[in-house]
Amino acid sequence: MLESVSASSPVKKRRIDTASDNSSISASGSSSSSVVHMASGNSNGQEIDEDLHSRQLAVYGRETMRRLFASNVLVSGMHGLGAEIAKNLILAGVKSVTLHDEKAVELWDLSSNFVFSEDDIGKNRADASVHKLQDLNNAVVVSSLTTSLTKEDLSAFQVVVFSDISLEKAIEFDDYCHTHQPPIAFVKADVRGLFGSVFCDFGPEFAVLDVDGEEPHTGIIASISNENQAFVSCVDDERLEFEDGDLVVFSEVEGMTELNDGKPRKIKSSRPYSFTLEEDTTGYGAYVKGGIVTQVKQPKLLNFKPLREALTDPGDFLFSDFAKFDRPPLLHLAFQALDRFTSEAGRFPVAGSEEDAQQLISIATSINAGQQGDLKVENVDHKLLRNFSFGAKAVLNPMAAMFGGIVGQEVVKACSGKFHPLFQFFYFDSVESLPSEPLDSSDVAPRNSRYDAQISVFGAKFQKKLEDARVFTVGSGALGCEFLKNMALMGVSCGNQGKLTVTDDDIIEKSNLSRQFLFRDWNIGQAKSTVAASAAAAINPKFNIEALQNRVGAETENVFDDAFWENLTVVVNALDNVNARLYVDSRCLYFQKPLLESGTLGAKCNTQMVIPHLTENYGASRDPPEKQAPMCTVHSFPHNIDHCLTWARSEFEGLLEKTPAEVNAYLSSPVEYTNSMMSAGDAQARETLERIVECLDKEKCDNFQDCLNWARLRFEDYFVNRVKQLIYTFPEDAATSTGAPFWSAPKRFPRPLQYSSSDPSLLNFITATAILRAETFGIPVPEWTKNPKEAAEAVDSVIVPDFEPRKDAKIVTDEKATSLTTASVDDATVINDLIAKLERCRHNLSPDFRMKPVQFEKDDDTNYHMDVISGLANMRARNYSIPEVDKLKAKFIAGRIIPAIATSTAMATGLVCLELYKVLDGGHKVEAYRNTFANLALPLFSMAEPVPPKVVKHRDMAWTVWDRWVLKGNPTLREVLQWLEDKGLNAYSISCGSCLLFNSMFPRHKERMDKKVVDLARDIAKVELPPYRHHLDVVVACEDQDDNDVDIPLVSIYFR
Repeated sequence: MLESVSASSPVKKRRIDTASDNSSISASGSSSSSVVHMASGNSNGQEIDEDLHSRQLAVYGRETMRRLFASNVLVSGMHGLGAEIAKNLILAGVKSVTLHDEKAVELWDLSSNFVFSEDDIGKNRADASVHKLQDLNNAVVVSSLTTSLTKEDLSAFQVVVFSDISLEKAIEFDDYCHTHQPPIAFVKADVRGLFGSVFCDFGPEFAVLDVDGEEPHTGIIASISNENQAFVSCVDDERLEFEDGDLVVFSEVEGMTELNDGKPRKIKSSRPYSFTLEEDTTGYGAYVKGGIVTQVKQPKLLNFKPLREALTDPGDFLFSDFAKFDRPPLLHLAFQALDRFTSEAGRFPVAGSEEDAQQLISIATSINAGQQGDLKVENVDHKLLRNFSFGAKAVLNPMAAMFGGIVGQEVVKACSGKFHPLFQFFYFDSVESLPSEPLDSSDVAPRNSRYDAQISVFGAKFQKKLEDARVFTVGSGALGCEFLKNMALMGVSCGNQGKLTVTDDDIIEKSNLSRQFLFRDWNIGQAKSTVAASAAAAINPKFNIEALQNRVGAETENVFDDAFWENLTVVVNALDNVNARLYVDSRCLYFQKPLLESGTLGAKCNTQMVIPHLTENYGASRDPPEKQAPMCTVHSFPHNIDHCLTWARSEFEGLLEKTPAEVNAYLSSPVEYTNSMMSAGDAQARETLERIVECLDKEKCDNFQDCLNWARLRFEDYFVNRVKQLIYTFPEDAATSTGAPFWSAPKRFPRPLQYSSSDPSLLNFITATAILRAETFGIPVPEWTKNPKEAAEAVDSVIVPDFEPRKDAKIVTDEKATSLTTASVDDATVINDLIAKLERCRHNLSPDFRMKPVQFEKDDDTNYHMDVISGLANMRARNYSIPEVDKLKAKFIAGRIIPAIATSTAMATGLVCLELYKVLDGGHKVEAYRNTFANLALPLFSMAEPVPPKVVKHRDMAWTVWDRWVLKGNPTLREVLQWLEDKGLNAYSISCGSCLLFNSMFPRHKERMDKKVVDLARDIAKVELPPYRHHLDVVVACEDQDDNDVDIPLVSIYFR
């Protein structure tokens, strides 16, 4: 179970193009380009481990990764925030991370730093961090620095990050970084209780090479007018996503060939399927057909101010919560006041100290009095500053996790120019997370506990609530690892009454290690939940955690039974698919348990709080389904590489997995198998039998040369003969029934390929295909296949028969068709003939003959799977003049790889854990909760109050989707009807599952009136009620006294 945004995400899941990382665009004349290019200048020596970084490559691309590999970063301040930032950078794979801190580890630090244990108390914080952080990625050089920093020390780094520094020192260091040649990117980040801030300065001129990380938008042209300000219309295959002012380039335009010069052109009046070109085309050739229009992504130059100037002229603050639009200027003031307080007092304000709070408020008021213009705060919120003062010393884990993700991403931007930097201040608070009841000063006093920092903000009574919580975490992939770490540090389920259950049925793979940070390379192949639980318990030995390897679903309700769900305090999802999310949502809805939901997609993340009776449930709203290409497009008329890869994976699975599996099913039970095929008697059964007969008869392989012959003939069939047949049936000048050209956009006219062993891509494809064919037959692969010359000679020896197109060939062109197999009146006869052939084939086989189906595995580069799939796709792309892709890009698309990075994962889990405080407190109203959508690439933070559930009213009653009506005492059907009638409801239908137990329209149903509902469910609905089940649920359709339908809750009938 890995993390993802799945179809439930509020963002459109566009695939991210890594083959053409836009970082190649340079910004001449900018000093910041030297920063970016310095990072890439000496990076060629290090190869990218694509198995390890595949999910990250899908976000960043190779060029950005190379720049990261060449970047040296300083992280100063190794409390919880510094550790989180360093963790994310080491997982990302920068060249080196130097950890700086002059202070020693205190018990206080264990509230937020996952690296420290009690054994580290008294050691230098940087020294104590090195070993455990180094374990995250041995390719990154991790070192410590424990002496006082000088400005000159900073010149060894491309980026410096300070998370525990005075404002005076920060200004001094930033001045040096800003004027250094080339500039050194400077980031200052602070987490103080439930308040946080980030400041970025990447130099006087910084080139952003790719502002959003999205692949360039494209459109397929339908027409272009000959006029000044030409009007361009595109086919309605997919909406255009251009914006006014975008630059675009044209290609493959026939007729108006002047546009194919590769020159970027500006557009305006952009609409869903058209736009206007700011160019006079009256003198150009008349448009005939074809053409692709592609957005050109432009670099952007940012002029950062140094911290000294930005403090008094901060520009626009980055907002996160528009319910707090007036908050950033106040926090800008608060952090300056705190810095002055600590420099004067030599310490942080004491938690619960009214005297210290008043002193900080006085300082803030004094600073504000000297402010000018928009920076002056009209009403200084004393209550907010009081809360700020009380928690100022504490670094809370959820805040550290959230800001560790944000700052980690800013460092990646500084190293690479990928994504738009934070420009320049960001402030955030989560005061809503505080307990709903006021805290007593004695409750926030230190207890000589590892949770003292958290207790200073939330109090000891609330800490007990955390420790006694019974939590169910579903999934222990990237999100799950972060959640377990966060909750171990927070003390969740660490008390005598507490328990956290984590389940995940997946095992650890190498590609997990770049973001699922609780795992190491020696854990590959082990159960995720077991390893994650063990690692989390090492962070906090008092963590009461149980690891299971069960998938959560209807099939495991004997494991996760009613008693299990009823005993929970909260459920935290860390899942990677919508169906599992919906199932967990339904269980939480049924048992009225809070559900904290989150997901990531590359640099994007979203969180959703599902709180009983306060918010709508997860399943209440859905994203529209993703658009699927019609079957005929994929199989005969592809017009982009996605179509080619979809077809390639389908063919791979059909040839190498499904057909061998069908062969084995037949050989294991010949009589039952053939009987089922005769019973089906349809075109699909006929086609399946034809494939089995082919596999065991004329295409059966007895040695490797047979496999090579088969692969070579497959090439001929796919890329030569089928194309010849297609263009014979539909010549280039073919017309539709309306007289329109058949080969009009988006269709692309194909050309057959000519095989040549001198083309390594063709030879490699045929060799890889033959190797996998040999695997299905259990045939050893000879050594000579590794010698291209010998392999080419073997392939060239294959006799390829001539092909003549058939006049009666049927090619599906209907976009609504769901099958390429056409039914025939002779299907039954043909099936009988095929079965007879099969029997003859079976008698020629040894009794123990079985094939070995090949199941697609994208993450093993030595298994030839992606060689075959990328080969199939690229040969097909070559047929249709579609740009080809490399194997890595093919893996992303065909393997349906979800782009993922550690930074967005960390931020999502931090945000969720801030909400967890509210859930476990139990006294918050819906206005206090927040759902979040964020995109670190832009950056964008959008926080909103959750949507409340829909309320249904009847008489003096009201209910929502969260309500369930319970009827105990093992009632009869009559008693249920009477119970409802007493509420003013006439029940006319009662069903259990898909079976009708009662309907008032059926007279015979009145005979059931005095039977127990549970007996009706057993007898009629055939419901199995295991010993652990004490009730069953029925759906009741009701009307009120005026015959209006009334939607009532699910009714639970208790019979035990």
